[in-house]
Amino acid sequence: MRIVLGVAGGIAAYKAVLLLRLLREDGHAVRVVPTRAALEFVGRPTWEALSGEPVSTEVFDHVDEVAHVRTGQEADLVVVAPATADLLARAAAGMADDLLTATLLVARCPVLLAPAMHTEMWQHPATVANVDTLRRRGIHVLDPVSGRLTGPDTGPGRLPEPEDIAAAALALVHGRASDLVGRRVVVSAGGTREPIDPVRFIGNRSSGRQGIELARAAHERGAQVTLVAANVTLPAPPGVQVVAVESGEQLRDAVRSAAKHADVVVMAAAVADFRPVRTAAAKIKKQPGVGPTPIELVETVDILAELVRQSPREGQVVVGFAAETGDEAGDVLEHGRRKAIRKGADLLVVNAVGADRGFGVEHNEVTVLDRAGAEVARATGTKLEVAHAVWDAVLPLL
Repeated sequence: MRIVLGVAGGIAAYKAVLLLRLLREDGHAVRVVPTRAALEFVGRPTWEALSGEPVSTEVFDHVDEVAHVRTGQEADLVVVAPATADLLARAAAGMADDLLTATLLVARCPVLLAPAMHTEMWQHPATVANVDTLRRRGIHVLDPVSGRLTGPDTGPGRLPEPEDIAAAALALVHGRASDLVGRRVVVSAGGTREPIDPVRFIGNRSSGRQGIELARAAHERGAQVTLVAANVTLPAPPGVQVVAVESGEQLRDAVRSAAKHADVVVMAAAVADFRPVRTAAAKIKKQPGVGPTPIELVETVDILAELVRQSPREGQVVVGFAAETGDEAGDVLEHGRRKAIRKGADLLVVNAVGADRGFGVEHNEVTVLDRAGAEVARATGTKLEVAHAVWDAVLPLL
């Protein structure tokens, strides 16, 4: 994706350097368009080195390329961070006295402005009116956060963190609401492996695709996401922090650590129900005429139930997954309802699994239940579409 990163002249311009790096690491081509004042805070060589593209501020630069028009025309997304009171005023007035404001006039792609200024400037009637004007025109203007400003001042006017700006901006392009901005999310994915010896293990068929798409969807909607990945071979979504684990005990430790600061924990990983009591130090050899050595098993810890009982944060939402097959004791949904009541998670996502169903395929069909076993939602489609449906069900609980 082709992104224009505008930078206005405020002390928060240093955060735009981190924003640039995040967007580049996410695989996007980024053209930085600073104002003249912005170069007083962060110099041209920094922007050019990190973006890999030339940096201009004036409408008369590269006149032969008509840069003051083409820059905005070719953009898939425009982000301005920080957007100062001056920049907001010039944008609201439709001015085009530098390359950045000219770009804003030309752009027909999504535009996100992230203001940063002193509290008095943010709350001044002129700024309030300018923001209202821009929003009515369809430009997305983030509210600044409250915190330490330049010098000893504190209050609303601080630039949001680069991760939050990037997530909100990318959500615009993907057509998703940025309804998880500022939220911290932990998702587990994949299947655990419980070692028998250095070669063999007890495992399952989970590829981790549904958990990965849950992490991707949360990131698209603005969340800061930690993905605890158990033996997945699929690539993790860009912008998501990954903690790789192998066994159920490792997954338990990683999830418990990450959950301390999480608003939502989604246990989508398929955790082995049993593990060997002992793990052989060397490969167990097959001996002619001698039968296999019995493997004594013990139950693993129920991580989901433990999270429900020992949630480290008040108001934390815990979501479980139940991969089920029907049998003589009931169908998939009946088993799911009993499990929802037994586990006590805020939501339980139930899906049928089997040959070419659930595991390793690109599509899924799920039913979301509450802790009483009542149906909350149903979703069918790609695993990314199902992931967004799950997050839609989580939102009312936050």
